[in-house]
Amino acid sequence: MKIEISTITDNKLIAHNIWKMKIDAPSIVKQYLGAGQFIQILVESSWSSPLRRPMSIASVNNNEISIIYKIFGEMTRILSEKVPGDKLDILGPLGNTFVSDKKNAIPVMVGGGVGLAPILNMHNEYLSQNNNAILILGARSADEHFLQHDPDNGIYLSTDDGSAGVKGTVINAMDKYLDNFENIEIFSCGPEPMLKAVQQYAINKKIPAKISVESYMGCGIGICQGCVVERPNNNQSQNSYHEKYSLVCIDGPVYKSEEVIIV
Repeated sequence: MKIEISTITDNKLIAHNIWKMKIDAPSIVKQYLGAGQFIQILVESSWSSPLRRPMSIASVNNNEISIIYKIFGEMTRILSEKVPGDKLDILGPLGNTFVSDKKNAIPVMVGGGVGLAPILNMHNEYLSQNNNAILILGARSADEHFLQHDPDNGIYLSTDDGSAGVKGTVINAMDKYLDNFENIEIFSCGPEPMLKAVQQYAINKKIPAKISVESYMGCGIGICQGCVVERPNNNQSQNSYHEKYSLVCIDGPVYKSEEVIIV
């Protein structure tokens, strides 16, 4: 883990309200372990905005990392106005990684919203090793997608309005296509309703799954206790906080699906 004053090399709109930023960060790249890890960005150093923003790493190429983000508020709006050459104060890499537990399994990578960043990262890592992989991405409409629905190459899109790929959610796409595959393992990141649905799908189909939990974070290193997620542990002692709860920033963000409760 490093704090690095890094340089923005690219920052552009890639879909409706969705941006991709590339950052030269050699010290962070040197410690990078794999898809699933994230960074904490100090967008502004001011009394009004003292906290860092967590961003999943979407790719690593030489000394450069990329993030994919959506404008939700003032800090992401400011981030979208950054230009090549601007500096960013970054803490990272943080968190654990997606790792397969099932021998020779075909990974099914499911992403939605800005949660698709670590999923795309994992997908690219598999393709670079000439491994088979299935990618399923969900969005509200076609203008939020920046990839094409391409079943022949294992890329499946869903949209709420049916304007691209399968009409409905990622679960509708999974229902339509995954029965054609055997020996699969699910990896997912996205908003909580999507993760909860993926959890239930994996339970119903008896498919092993790992999920990357999105959470608000103040520090990213376990001090602020702002990224608590509940564990399904009914045998904890009465006052055992750490048996009942987990901190996403230091225990995650990647968990086995059965290890956490998504509400």
